[in-house]
Order: sequence, then structure tokens, then C-alpha cells
Amino acid sequence: MSLRAEDESPIPEATRRVAHAAFPKGTLCMRLADRLGPLYRDEQFAALFSARGQPALSPARLALVTVLQFVEGLSDRQAADAVRGRIDWKYALGLELTDLGFDHTVLSEFQGCLVGGEAGLLLLDTLLVRARELGLLKRRGRQRIDSTHVLAAVRTLNRLERVGESLRAALNELATVAPDWLRAQAPAAWYERYGERVENYDLPKSEAERQQLASVIGADGRQLLRAIDAADRSELSALPAVRILRRVWDEQYVETAGRVALRAIEAMPSPAAVIASPYDPEARYSSKRGMAWVGYRVQLTETCDAGAPSLIVNVATTPATVPDDAMLAVVHASLSERDLLPGEHLVDKGYTDSRVLVDSPRRFGVEILGPVVDDPSWQAHTRDGFDKAAFAIDWGRRTVTRPAGKQSLSWSPHTYAKNDMAFEVRFSCKDCTPCPLRARCTRAKREPRIIRLQARDQHEALRAARERQATPTFRERHAGRAGIESTHAQAVRRCGLRCSRYLGLAKTHLQHVATAVAINLVRLGAWWAGRAKAPTRRSHFAALNPAPAVAT
Repeated sequence: MSLRAEDESPIPEATRRVAHAAFPKGTLCMRLADRLGPLYRDEQFAALFSARGQPALSPARLALVTVLQFVEGLSDRQAADAVRGRIDWKYALGLELTDLGFDHTVLSEFQGCLVGGEAGLLLLDTLLVRARELGLLKRRGRQRIDSTHVLAAVRTLNRLERVGESLRAALNELATVAPDWLRAQAPAAWYERYGERVENYDLPKSEAERQQLASVIGADGRQLLRAIDAADRSELSALPAVRILRRVWDEQYVETAGRVALRAIEAMPSPAAVIASPYDPEARYSSKRGMAWVGYRVQLTETCDAGAPSLIVNVATTPATVPDDAMLAVVHASLSERDLLPGEHLVDKGYTDSRVLVDSPRRFGVEILGPVVDDPSWQAHTRDGFDKAAFAIDWGRRTVTRPAGKQSLSWSPHTYAKNDMAFEVRFSCKDCTPCPLRARCTRAKREPRIIRLQARDQHEALRAARERQATPTFRERHAGRAGIESTHAQAVRRCGLRCSRYLGLAKTHLQHVATAVAINLVRLGAWWAGRAKAPTRRSHFAALNPAPAVAT
């Protein structure tokens, strides 16, 4: 397909007249078209098309259809029907009333081009540039961020279903590419075993029988992989389902004395690396606060400045196993490239790692405002205990002074790799053992007090954050972060954020970007219509409480 860029065309007069007659008060689509004008231009998507070939439909219109599709939670087929049959959509798209639209497959092909060309972010950035031109997006303002879980578009499989479905998926793909070769390789029992979907209610119930079936499936998979290797046909080995099968077998099985059996749970790779479904190999199993899911995690960042609408400015989609504290630097780097960095970023406790508290102000000039974890030591949770804050640290001389006045004996690098500590400070036994305050300092029977310290900048940033979060000023400034929860709720209810429409991380990310643009358009429409944000809902019974509500 080639691109034949069209000039920006005004709304046809007949379309304008009929739309205003049908909707005297206007609709969201009409208001957006009147306020924003043509949002996208064909030239923005030129890199997605070749120089030769049949002319493509206007990518600017297809981009707007993609966004409107998520505004109303429509499927591709429903969106194509809306282009043909809805007056307000024709108004927003600048189409004649007699325009026949396009087949719904055109929309999915265009979205595939956005994914392949990594151009999905154009949908969001173009709107943000327009919002900034209209004075609705401040520079270096306040922003807030939070993540939520996203379910992959696949079934959750137990281990036995997973290996059975992985083998079945490989057989189905081989049956399409090399049917004659596979017919010569497949024993008769395979057609009964893998001809239908592998489901748990059809599988044996006893553990011994399930282990036996797992061994049989493992032997079948090994036989197929060896046949592919022996055939010396690179196109078979390169098939995605065959590559997934080989990886699943490496993760799930171990071969001992010629017998294939499932690995013990403790011998499995980490969940971050294990394939959860052969149909979406990028989806991962994860859990948080007692909730478990297979899929992804999305980080939404939005503005929260007074006197302006809250607009989503960044979307980051990751495998479900990526923790929040690893993402803030990634988000800030993306915002920096697009000139959207905030001056103050409101976060929750999941983002306030001590490294982040140091890195973000230093690299990006962004103040991180959020609660940090409390000191986990028993001394910090005992009324008269001596935690680290009770010791005076001289970083220049590398000494630590105890509350009783004695100085440390040694200061050495901390080499234990599984925590974030940089130094280990020890005190002398002759000072520590007879000390009358020892019970408030350590519970060791013989050893003196040992203090482990982070690097100086991290230690001081964490200490300052703990002191700050105990003040009323902090609670007042941080209260605005709670608004991000309503953004998640709006995206889930209106756009289906919680469930992925597609397979794979890249397509799921495009869904999330389109969702962010849709939410922004809805909020801009409400802003221009003068509709204030609704207050937090309270039940009829809660409203009877004579005590004033306490802000959370």
C-alpha cells in the first residue's frame, strides 16, 4: 500500500447541516471536531507506507476511528459500522453523508501497521501537542502515576494443560505448513490425544495418573522435536509454535536415564521467565496483594494541575512481573524525550525506592513525592529502641557514634549481593557488651551492634523522606495522588483496560495508548462542556453519619 496524502478537508456542508439538525446540543464527536479541528494528518504516518502500490485509505481518518473506537468501547466491526451509519462520526471524520466507509479488516490492518512501525505513540503525542497549544497542558506541573493489572487474552493454564496445549499448538502449525511431513511422523494416538483442546476437566484426577500423562506428553514432544531436527528443515524449526514448544520443554521437563518427567517446582525457572501460555508467550504470571493473574501491567501517568483537565501523558505496558520501582526511571526518560516532564511526581510506596529518590531529581529534575517504607528493624518498632536514626554518622571520617557516645570500630564495604546496603559498621565488644543500653540496641547474645548503611545519598534521601511523610504538609500535598485510581476505573469501565484485546505485548500497548487518548478526549469534552468532576460516591447510609467524612 502507498500513501496519497490528502489536504485537510472541511466538514461537508450537508453533513454539518444534518448533524446540527439531528443533534442541536451536539455530541462528544461533534464538540471534539469543532474544538480540535483535524487532529491527525496523513503525513504523520508516511513512514508506515511504501512509495509504490495501491493507494491506502487516509491514515489520519483511520487513526481517528481507532481513537473513537476506544471512546465507545467498540470492536473493529462495530467501529466500521459506525463510520457508515452514524452522522456524528461522519461529522468528526469530515465525510459526506453518502460515504460508504470501509471494511472492518482495514482498521485491523492499519493498527497492525502502527504496531509494526512503532508509531502508536503518535496517537497520544499529537493530542498532547494540541492540548498544549490550547493552554490545557502545563510545563513542569504536577503529575501522578500508578499501575494496574491487565489480563492476557488467553486462558489460565495449569502445568499439564500448558505442556499439552504447547504441543497441540505446534502440531496445528506444522499441519498448516508441512501436512505431508507431519502425517508421516504422527502416531495414531496423537490424533486422539491432541486433536481437541486440552482442558483440565478431561484430565486424570489422581496425582499419579497426572504425572504419568505428563511423562507421556513429554515423550511425545521430545519425539516431535527430534523428528524436526532430523529432517534438517530450517523452516520447520523457525516456526513460532515450534520455538515455543522447545522453550516450554526446557522449562517444564527434565530427562533422566531416557525418561522424560516434569521438573520439581523448586527446579523451575523464575516466574518472570516461564511461558504461561503458548498462544501469548509474552504474558506472565504474577501476584500482588493476594491477587494473581496472567498477563501484563500498565503504568498510567496523568497531570493533576489545578485549573486544567487531568490528561494522561504517558503509558508504559510491561510484563506482569516487572515491579513498579523499576519503571519510574523508564517513565521519566520517555517524558523527557517528549518534553513532558513534571516538576513534581506523586507516587505511592511501590515507587519510592531509595535509588529513585536520588536518581529522579538528579537526572530529570523531578521531585518525587510519596511515602517510603518504614525502617523494618525491631528497634524502630520498639518504643525505646535505638534504630539507625539514633546513631550519628560522620560520612567524611567514616565513623558512627552510638547514643551512649562510643564510636564504631570498623567501617567496611558490604558485599552481600541480595540487598541494597553499601557499608557494614561494627562496634567494639568491649564497648558494647557492658553497655547498660545494650537491650535497647541489639538482641545478639555476644556480638556487638552491627549497622548496615546504604550509599550516603540514598541513606540521606530515605531519612529525609521518612521525616517529611510524618508531617501534615506532606499528607496535604500527597492527597492528590488518590485521583489516579479513578483514572484506572474510568479506563476499565469505558475502554476495557483490564482485559487485553490482542495477543502480545506490542499490540496490548497499542490498546493502552488508544485507551489513554480516548480518556483524554472524553475529559476534554467534559471540560469544554463545563461539567465538574463528580464527588466521591457515598452510600445513602453513609450519608446519614453526623460525623464529617475524613479525607483519605
